[in-house]
This record gives sequence, C-alpha cells and structure tokens, in this order.
Amino acid sequence: MAQLSFHSPIGDLTISEEDGLLVSLDWGWSPLSTETPFLQSVKNQMDLYFDGKSPAFSAPINLYGTTFQKAVWQEMLKIPCGETRTYGEIAANIGSHPRPVGTACGLNPIPIIIPCHRIMGKNGKLTGYSGGDGVETKEFLIELEKAILFP
Repeated sequence: MAQLSFHSPIGDLTISEEDGLLVSLDWGWSPLSTETPFLQSVKNQMDLYFDGKSPAFSAPINLYGTTFQKAVWQEMLKIPCGETRTYGEIAANIGSHPRPVGTACGLNPIPIIIPCHRIMGKNGKLTGYSGGDGVETKEFLIELEKAILFP
C-alpha cells in the first residue's frame, strides 16, 4: 500500500492507495511516504480544496467496512459542498437510527472526501468530529466550503 503525507491547514494528512484506489485519509505523517501519480493527483485535489478553488474530488475509492457503514458513507457522498444534514436525516434515508449513523461517521476511512464534517446533530447543532482538532476542524471545513461557494 502506497502512502503520501502532506501538510494542510488542518494539520498533516496521509492518503493511502491500494490497487489504484484511495482507501484512507488519516491525520498525521507517515514515515513510509511514497509518491505515486495517483496519490499526487489526490493531493492536488486536496490542495485545490484547501485553497478554496474546488470542492470536487474525483479520486476512485475503495471502502473497507460493514455493509451498514458503507451505506452511511455512500449517503454522505450525496451531500453537496456547503450543505449539511443531520444524523437523523441520514438515518431516515437508510432506514436506521441516528446513533449508529454517528458511529459509522466516526469510522469514516476517508474524511473530507467522504464529507462526515457535513453531518450535524439534532436541529443542525455542531457536534463532535473524530479528525484533527475535533469540532474546531469540523467548523473550519464547513466555513471553508461556504467560502468556496460564496466567495
């Protein structure tokens, strides 16, 4: 598995590739960083995102998780940049309950690209985030997306 680490406004990030597919995005720096054309392309997309120039990601992904987790992650991919949904809305869309949706969000292997930061608590309340500096990082990503859409 190839990995590429890079600096971002929310800290060091590491993206991982397996068989030409993105399999993870993690906080922190990997000492085993390897640059491949695929990973460089994903990094370039991340740079455009953080520079406020493009909210779109086109990297093919491979999700490792349970059928339920994959359903939650696929539902998150449907949320447009600059919009949010609640755990309850995601749960209703897949026939579940908010609490297990929250658990699946916390286990998201490719945060930012699979936009778990766009999931809010009841009544749109800003709630926890498992990456970076927690809620502060979530808030940063939401504000960044608003700036992309409404410069």
